[in-house]
Amino acid sequence: MKLRTKIHLFTTLLMVVLLIVMNYGIFLLYEQLSIDTEAKQLHSRGEELLTALSKLDQTANVDTVLRAYIPTNGAIRVLNTNGKEITSISTSFSTEHVSSTFEEKEQYGISEVDSSPLIITQTKAIWINGKVVDLQLLQRLDDLAKNQQLLKLILVAMTVLIAIPILLSNMALSRIILRPLEQLILAMKKSETSGTYEKLEKSDVGKDELAEMGRTFNRMMEALETNYMKQQQFVSNASHEFKTPLTVIESYAKLLLRRGFTNEKVATEALEAIVNESTRMNNMIVQMLELAKNKERIPLSIQQLDVTHLLENTLTQMRQAYNRNFQYQFAESLYIITDEPKLKQLLFILLDNARKYSDGRIEVSATKQTNSITISIRDYGVGIPQDQLPHLFDRFFRVSEDRNRKTGGTGLGLAIANEIAHSLQIKIEVESEVDVGTCFILHIPLSIKNEVESK
Repeated sequence: MKLRTKIHLFTTLLMVVLLIVMNYGIFLLYEQLSIDTEAKQLHSRGEELLTALSKLDQTANVDTVLRAYIPTNGAIRVLNTNGKEITSISTSFSTEHVSSTFEEKEQYGISEVDSSPLIITQTKAIWINGKVVDLQLLQRLDDLAKNQQLLKLILVAMTVLIAIPILLSNMALSRIILRPLEQLILAMKKSETSGTYEKLEKSDVGKDELAEMGRTFNRMMEALETNYMKQQQFVSNASHEFKTPLTVIESYAKLLLRRGFTNEKVATEALEAIVNESTRMNNMIVQMLELAKNKERIPLSIQQLDVTHLLENTLTQMRQAYNRNFQYQFAESLYIITDEPKLKQLLFILLDNARKYSDGRIEVSATKQTNSITISIRDYGVGIPQDQLPHLFDRFFRVSEDRNRKTGGTGLGLAIANEIAHSLQIKIEVESEVDVGTCFILHIPLSIKNEVESK
């Protein structure tokens, strides 16, 4: 059974049950109020009869008095203390088969005569002989029974008439509620069978929870599609990057097999090429693992750090390793709260990038802003075309294939730098001009928010 059918049945059944319960309560309330009204009228008539009986003597005609106060379509019955009938007067029915028992604590009793309801009230009275008797007034409730039957028919008719619009409204309401769910299921089935990322139409309309669900689903599908395309691009780029060094290694290995044992120059050339390409592949694998590790959101080691001291140590190491002219301009000690190893790794990547693509000096400066520290790394190398700046941090992106082959670049360094900067809440700006140089500007917050640390 479909969910829509289940909702139809459940909501309709629930509303009909509630309607029946309400109508039944109305019926019982009407019955109770009507009987209470009849009972009060009988009690009043009984009080008047007691007053009249108290004025009689033994010579009076009691039946005449009783007839004067007999209820319409009713009877009066006098019982002794043992419940035996002393006398009775009736207008239209016999009291012979009407029960004479009556609880004193009850204000009235309900019986039945000739299949019609009968109400009985009872009071204590002093009979004309001076003895205590029970004076009962009885009245048939034929009109009440007819009114109850009419009310019952009206309530049943109302229940049926109201149940129809309830059913229709439930059908419309369930259709409104379930339509987005059905569209969602259909989109998911299409995505499953076709391998595409189907989205819901008109999900931007509405402000309720169902509309928000549709928008969330579309955002999720867009994210999945984007990640899938990035994954496909990454696999394609990685395959291409590995294919070239593997081809070179294979070619030189075959050359070694053919001529390497007889020609020392060929063997040396082949071995050098194999070593270089193997080293490049190893660096590429290390960098790809570094990218994957950054995506895992490893918890940061947050501590106070002297940026000036960190830059001095980093530039000293770069000078010793590459014998290059790294110039720096720093103010007084600049302190921030961040992850020192990751920040140092980020600086190494950008400094190494500047070293690879420039031959002259490299200038590094650090200044303090209101809420951040700004570090700029400027080289005077070949520069980057403006149309390629937006893709600079994409994986395997290279400004110049030949240039990267010469420097041994893999196209992953700046992608790693971007991941590190994102984890440290650092904003990177790039300014570059072809044949003039490039400047990377880091805007480092004075303190990383706690939620980043908790990740």
